[in-house]
Amino acid sequence: MVDNALGGFLRARREAIAPSAAGFPSGPRRRTPGLRRGELATLAGISVEYLTRLERGRDRHPSGQVLGALADALGLSPEERVHLHRLVKASDGGGCAQSAPPRPEPRPTVRALLDRMEPTPALIVDAQGDVLASNTGFRLLAGPVGLLDTDPPNLARFVFTHPNARVTFPDWDRVADDRAAALRAAGDLGDHAAAALAEELSVTAGTEFTRRFAASAVLPAWTGVERWRHPRYGTVDLAYENLALAGTEEHRLLVYLPTDTATADPLAGDSMVPAAGHGYA
Repeated sequence: MVDNALGGFLRARREAIAPSAAGFPSGPRRRTPGLRRGELATLAGISVEYLTRLERGRDRHPSGQVLGALADALGLSPEERVHLHRLVKASDGGGCAQSAPPRPEPRPTVRALLDRMEPTPALIVDAQGDVLASNTGFRLLAGPVGLLDTDPPNLARFVFTHPNARVTFPDWDRVADDRAAALRAAGDLGDHAAAALAEELSVTAGTEFTRRFAASAVLPAWTGVERWRHPRYGTVDLAYENLALAGTEEHRLLVYLPTDTATADPLAGDSMVPAAGHGYA
């Protein structure tokens, strides 16, 4: 890894932004291409001194919130945000290959329960929102919108970083609040994986995530109704229930129940056919 790759990346991105594009005047007296440090610091809400330390490599451990604010100010793309997060992990040794502890798998009886619930969409999630197992009904619901694109799929990461999320959830703000609150509750109870995901989303999703995470003063809604806009089923209202499973793994059974026959009928019919393709195209 190049020494001070994080600082070099931040400086290169700062110098590539035209002052006028960020709302600052441009003129012949500028000795620095792009934005000055003070201008970027103002946009990100941090001090010039701290930004200087980051660019010069004297501080290589900024918080996720600071990185998210810088990513917002620099207008980074989703791919560049992920790269920024990886640069920080690499600078503190997190980029070294390490064997992650194996994830506890749902019990065979729990997997059998999922199958018995067909065609009702059902899944098993852990404290950070990873989808550990699901039945055909859920895969038919979640596959076409892209929720299952990652390995493992994660409910919070989809809501905050997937380009389909705001289309999938017409009430995106409320769903995002719930996902952030769930991560906050798990992290506050000492779940290291949830805390690590929150740190990641602080960078990759920026203030859309951090302000919700910081403001989470209540537990997430474990039951309610979610509205989905689906490429196959149209707009459907699904009542959901989160049920805690016995054991020490903090696993939950999440079940989606159609609120009317107009939704229930196509879900029941589709449970006997292969899942639709990914995406909205």
